[in-house]
Amino acid sequence: MEYTVNQLAKLSGVSGRTLRYYDEIGLLKPARVSSSGYRIYGQREVDLLQQILFYRELEVSLEEIIRIIYHPEFDQVSALQQHYQRLLEKQSRLEQVISTVKKTIESKEGGIPMSDREKFEGFKEKLIQDNEAKYGKEVREKYGDQVVDDSNAKMMGLSEADYKEMQEVEQTFFEQLKLGFETGDPASEEAQKAVELHKKWLSFTWPQYSKEAHAGLGDMYVSDERFTAYYDQHIPGGTEFLRNAIHVYAGK
Repeated sequence: MEYTVNQLAKLSGVSGRTLRYYDEIGLLKPARVSSSGYRIYGQREVDLLQQILFYRELEVSLEEIIRIIYHPEFDQVSALQQHYQRLLEKQSRLEQVISTVKKTIESKEGGIPMSDREKFEGFKEKLIQDNEAKYGKEVREKYGDQVVDDSNAKMMGLSEADYKEMQEVEQTFFEQLKLGFETGDPASEEAQKAVELHKKWLSFTWPQYSKEAHAGLGDMYVSDERFTAYYDQHIPGGTEFLRNAIHVYAGK
């Protein structure tokens, strides 16, 4: 089977405009262009579009998808198996949140009252599973299973007040990091205050703190583009600055 842009759009649910954009950026090129100037897609392109949509469902960036599906060693069957596993994990996270919402509704309607811990268990569980899905492999390789498991257990044990404070500390940290970044000096008082706040934020879940581990985490932030993207979305260039400030704090 072959499809025009409009036909493939109707088949896949992806707009024609999006398909044309995918062509422009090299994500999904048509098999050929007809003598009338129409983009024509074949079975290979249909299969690739399916892969693209799977990756988009898992919130992978378009740039990363291009690197993945056009890598010489890309294997569609293996990729599908990975999609399946990650979608099951995503389903589990959503079911946990859905269960929390359901319990909350029942509690509000006069059912069994929820404890404060129950109100936040779903969100904490989702946060843990999200982190495992995104960073678990790298973090476990660097720090070991026991450290990560202990950290997750500490997260699940946080009270409502502690969980709220952890979120507030994170927000304050980013505000302070921006002030430090504006000085341009990782050793400045403003930058070192940001590191102190980062340490405080980590301590909500770290079983124990050490400057050496903190410095190693800063290195991983810079070397792993997923961590870099998280910090740089708040302050462009902030990830490397934070790493340098942590190194000053740790005496490296």
